[in-house]
Amino acid sequence: MRTFSIGGIHPPGYKLSAGKPIQRAALPKQSVVLLNQQIGALAVPVVTKGDEVKTGQLIAKSGGIVSANIHAPVSGKISKIDLIPDTGGYKHKAIFIDVVDDVWVDTIDRSDVLIKDCNLDATAIVAKIAEAGVVGMGGAAFPTQVKLKPPHGKKADVLIVNAVECEPYLTSDHQLMMEKGEEILVGTTILMKAIQAKRGVIGIENNKPDAIAHLKRLSAQYPGIEIIPLKVQYPQGGEKQLIEATIGRQVPSGAFPIEVGAIVQNVATVFAVYEAVQKNKPLFERIITVTGKSVSRPGNYLTRIGTPLSDLMNEAGGLPEDAAKVIGGGPMMGKALVNLSVPVTKGCSGLLVLTGKETLRKEIKNCIRCTKCVRACPMGLEPYLLMTLIEHEEWGKLEKERIMDCIECGCCTYSCPSARPLLDYLKIGKSKVGEVIRTRKK
Repeated sequence: MRTFSIGGIHPPGYKLSAGKPIQRAALPKQSVVLLNQQIGALAVPVVTKGDEVKTGQLIAKSGGIVSANIHAPVSGKISKIDLIPDTGGYKHKAIFIDVVDDVWVDTIDRSDVLIKDCNLDATAIVAKIAEAGVVGMGGAAFPTQVKLKPPHGKKADVLIVNAVECEPYLTSDHQLMMEKGEEILVGTTILMKAIQAKRGVIGIENNKPDAIAHLKRLSAQYPGIEIIPLKVQYPQGGEKQLIEATIGRQVPSGAFPIEVGAIVQNVATVFAVYEAVQKNKPLFERIITVTGKSVSRPGNYLTRIGTPLSDLMNEAGGLPEDAAKVIGGGPMMGKALVNLSVPVTKGCSGLLVLTGKETLRKEIKNCIRCTKCVRACPMGLEPYLLMTLIEHEEWGKLEKERIMDCIECGCCTYSCPSARPLLDYLKIGKSKVGEVIRTRKK
């Protein structure tokens, strides 16, 4: 069974919401739409207080080359544009919409009819994706149109669709494949056309045999698309790990996937591309897994951007009494939330509730030089050494030891028998070294 060659771990799955049909979450009373929903420049509002908007209407334009449009996820009246805390507690500008109804703009095709044929050329496809504000929906929220326009002289010969969903607990991508499999395949062909690649591969871990069988059956009608089953191995959803697992190419240190002729897109992003190009539907809603061992109704919820996470939690039965921590995303790479009043964003894939027992940290002990963190690191780094260098603020040595290659997957911390907070330190180190590199380039 195919997988990547360096490091990795196999944490327990706990796919509590697997097989749960996608449910539409209720509209919020007020939608709070953050302007920093993508990597890059903030979107710039094109509405003001008092304006009335319809669902799908443009409310903020891309603020630069690396940025993305934002559309109204609801219809109603703009009550204000103000600062609010994001998931990390940092204040950012947002557009507040008091929800009145759910009247969509007329250009969106709301039918369930599958549209296979796309007569647009590559340039028009990319333009339509940019217009719809599509971003990477695996968590990074990188503007999709930017990925589809490689630097001059670079060419992708293969599109890789990340349908791995290797994070424990999360199942939104799995259920999306089961319910929207053909739309995903059409979206894949559209993206292949956009980058002028004749080959497309969809990588799925073999703990989703129903999705593998379903897409293999459907893909027989789509030439050039291959479904590749993969060994269950975290963090196979990382771009570099997935590229090696599916097509056997290794991306060099500091390089991007285009250097080996590949472009990677998350499976939910591919579906959003289908909706944008074939249905004229901007990205203003997404599927989110709400789960946890104490959650009464774990499931996969189609949720409008800007919905307070507290509303989404109520869809799943409310916050359990024994909740000790709520994580945005999965347990390995997700982030603990400051509170549940923060709104859903385009990059939000999961809402995970953990109990006190699950979040209890063991006593930190001295490193015993067992090198388990080294064997687990999928980037071939030495986490125990990096932590030591960070403790001594050796930023120059950290850069030479390739700390910027760290993908913050958490394999090192998970594997450490001394309960050392390796990932916490590595995040600090990456931030400091990143500042040094940016200062040097000025």
